Amino acid sequence: MKGKGLHTGLNIEIKFNPAPVNHGYKIKRIDLEDHPVIEALAENVKGTQRGTVLSKNEVSVSTVEHAMAALYAYQIDNCLIEVNAPEFPILDGSAIVYANEIERVGIVEQDAVREYYVVKNKIEVADQETGSSIVVLPDDSFGVNVHITFDSFFLDNQYATLDNLKKFKNEIAASRTFVFVREIEPLLQHGLIKGGDLDNAIVIYEHQISQERFDQLADTMGVMRKDASELGYIMNKPLVFVNEPARHKLLDILGDIALIGKPIIGRIIANCPGHKINNQFARIIRKEIKLNDIQAPIYNPNLPPIIDIGRIKELLPHRFPFLLVDKIIEIGEMHIVGVKNVTVNEPFFQGHFPEEPVMPGVLIVEAMAQVSGLMVLNGLDEPHRYSTYFMKIDNVKFRQKVVPGDTLILKLEMASEFRRGIAIMKGYSFVGEKIVCEAELMAQVIKNK
Repeated sequence: MKGKGLHTGLNIEIKFNPAPVNHGYKIKRIDLEDHPVIEALAENVKGTQRGTVLSKNEVSVSTVEHAMAALYAYQIDNCLIEVNAPEFPILDGSAIVYANEIERVGIVEQDAVREYYVVKNKIEVADQETGSSIVVLPDDSFGVNVHITFDSFFLDNQYATLDNLKKFKNEIAASRTFVFVREIEPLLQHGLIKGGDLDNAIVIYEHQISQERFDQLADTMGVMRKDASELGYIMNKPLVFVNEPARHKLLDILGDIALIGKPIIGRIIANCPGHKINNQFARIIRKEIKLNDIQAPIYNPNLPPIIDIGRIKELLPHRFPFLLVDKIIEIGEMHIVGVKNVTVNEPFFQGHFPEEPVMPGVLIVEAMAQVSGLMVLNGLDEPHRYSTYFMKIDNVKFRQKVVPGDTLILKLEMASEFRRGIAIMKGYSFVGEKIVCEAELMAQVIKNK
């Protein structure tokens, strides 16, 4: 794609390339020696004035939020972006061109489990100085609510909502960035908006100034002179939506939370947001992800199991005292989640240990293996004619003991597709939100003689 930069005024070329699994978003400055790469992550944001600026090793790129919003909305996780300037092109001031181009070239689904950050508790960030705030609440899906307010006759209180990313193109993508005429001179003095015009922004003229000063401003911006007595929206293209500014603020939120590195499941409620507080919020989530590199699955005991104990006994040959799965609560193409309720009546507690009962680590691994076996066997015809055997166990870590009264949540993810009777899986065991064990498992499924 080609276009001019909002702040530099440069003619810019930008290219979006497919990238491998776990690549994330990375930006390559192809105009510089050695083509330095900047990871598009919240901790690399070094500026938030009139746009999001990413920087690493004194190399920066700005105005990335509209493109990032489009990538996030189309659920693209891995992309290498090549740009020949210190900013992305502004295009028409929205994300609609990016959205159209993504649809034109198409999207490829990759062979990997998509990881989400699931909001389980209220998280809030507020800026007392500006009155801005962002709250995210647990929800079954992703959604955003935005409220903005300005001391302006033409732009007072506005609201915008997005409940489904599939609605992004029709409801959000075409919303343009906006600016008040009173802000233009200070921005120019700071060396910004050199590429701004009446075609790539909503421009709001609310306080009348002299015709001479208005003409000077138009000449400086390189735009057509207008009548200084006519207040209101003065850009060339009329509003796409009545609440277009609020929708653009929502667009900016999507672009800034794209820098979290994982898609969110939760409801974001933003009051007077801006790039600064958006980034503060994204950094908080990034810290949560680093502290909990793998999240515990959501377990609602009120929901019926996907696979109950009756079906488990049909699929697995294990019986008392070695059947270590009570139910399956979630199953997908590449993952499965099981539950093991640990009670004081477990026979192994008689000897491990009578005065301090602790579930043996090897049995936690066995429980994970049984869950992985259920995933494989559930997809086979006549599963009772097959047995699953360990081939290898690697990188086992025990982080916390498991005791009577605990509920083990066992999550297994396929590391690759099931081929030639071989299943390779990564397993995690949780008690509550804390991971207690993890391991890499390889098993072979063999037909019984």
